[in-house]
Amino acid sequence: MRLSWLTDIHFDFLEIDQISAFLLAVRALETDGILISGDIGLAKNVREFLRMIEYALPVPIYFVLGNHDFYGSSIALVKTAISALAGASQRLRWLPDVGIIELSATTALIGHDGWADGRLGNYARSSVELTDYALIKEFIGADKNQRLRLLNALGDEAAAYFQQVLPTALARYQNVVLVTHVPPFREACWHEGRISNDNFLPHFGCKVVGEVLLSIMRQHPDKQLTVLCGHTHGRGEAHPLPNLHVFTGGADYGKPEVQRIIEIG
Repeated sequence: MRLSWLTDIHFDFLEIDQISAFLLAVRALETDGILISGDIGLAKNVREFLRMIEYALPVPIYFVLGNHDFYGSSIALVKTAISALAGASQRLRWLPDVGIIELSATTALIGHDGWADGRLGNYARSSVELTDYALIKEFIGADKNQRLRLLNALGDEAAAYFQQVLPTALARYQNVVLVTHVPPFREACWHEGRISNDNFLPHFGCKVVGEVLLSIMRQHPDKQLTVLCGHTHGRGEAHPLPNLHVFTGGADYGKPEVQRIIEIG
């Protein structure tokens, strides 16, 4: 099995003909499925873009959402809408809803949207004001302390999901591919060729998810976990453990690309 991995494609920066051309190029690769690690569009058009992807690519489409996918609405409303869309689709598979996907007799796929949890770097001194905080309903009007509590809660939600699902997957499969939007380790928060600094790290990584992954994989030294993420728009790799490998996708607005072809033995 071969899967095309996309991340941070931001179709809202493209014209319709550009989206169509990109999807034709993806289809020409003739892979057996698509992985998308978030930031597909905006709240107002992410469903339309997912329908376009489904129409253009006649293979299973496994995806998670990124922070941009909630711009202009609320996290709760977008998740409800995406769950309904994917639930009625023959090919769209929103990973938080579907649990463990068998890719082969030895490999499983899991995923969750994730979120930066404010615990990496120095949140108290960070001057970064992501657009999230002005365009996502749950953040609008929140002060810095309230925002941190929400970031913590969103990160904790993703960590709890992986704490529940990953051990089950590892009990049944030798290899697990995990798709999430936000890098789970400091060393995976690549941006412009280097690791993000303490000013940006609170908004670029999810420490609590990383802690969960380290704990679980240390208990399963004979199993392998591959993490695919995006968010920071910087391409790089990190290897926190011999059996835990993280690939962060690169991205430029208006220039979507296939990050790599994932080969499933």
